[in-house]
Amino acid sequence: MQYLNEAPVASIIFVFTLITSIYAFNDPQIYGKFMLHPYSVSKGKKLYTFITSGLIHADWMHLFFNMFTFYAFAFNLERTIGHWQFGVLYFVSLVLSDVPTMLKHKNDFWYNSLGASGAISGVLFSYILFYPLSQLRIFPLPINIYAIIFGVLYLVYCWYASKSARDHINHDAHFFGAITGIIVTIILVPGIIPNFISALTGGR
Repeated sequence: MQYLNEAPVASIIFVFTLITSIYAFNDPQIYGKFMLHPYSVSKGKKLYTFITSGLIHADWMHLFFNMFTFYAFAFNLERTIGHWQFGVLYFVSLVLSDVPTMLKHKNDFWYNSLGASGAISGVLFSYILFYPLSQLRIFPLPINIYAIIFGVLYLVYCWYASKSARDHINHDAHFFGAITGIIVTIILVPGIIPNFISALTGGR
């Protein structure tokens, strides 16, 4: 109940995404209805999949990784940024993170995309703006690293992987979700940039 009282939006998203993803594991027809299909979207069809594609995941590992990351950052971020602000951040990041994918694959009939990674990247990078010197433990690194350092490495990796990888992971959604999270946070929270700089410099 504490999570529901302090971070109701994150709590609802967390539970609902778990339910819909697990349900999809047992009903493959859901994938056809919920997945983002850029070819169809580019023709004005199935626009709702910008949202529904973030409610399903490819497998248990995909779901676990995304929900673990969400759990680690989303609840604290909602307490920091506010309830409606968190909701706006999450869903704008979810939609806009997939727009470049739609444009890139609009002529690829066989391409589909799913998962909440774009929205969660937005959450993560909004968190980094508030807490740039918080320390994160990233597997398989044996030591903690500052959130701001992780953010830079993450963006570089996503950009490189998008250009060269063949691992069936939508790195574009990760990258543009992160950028969207930064931009939306700057719009919603006046003064976040000075606060970010102050946090980095220790208030000097």
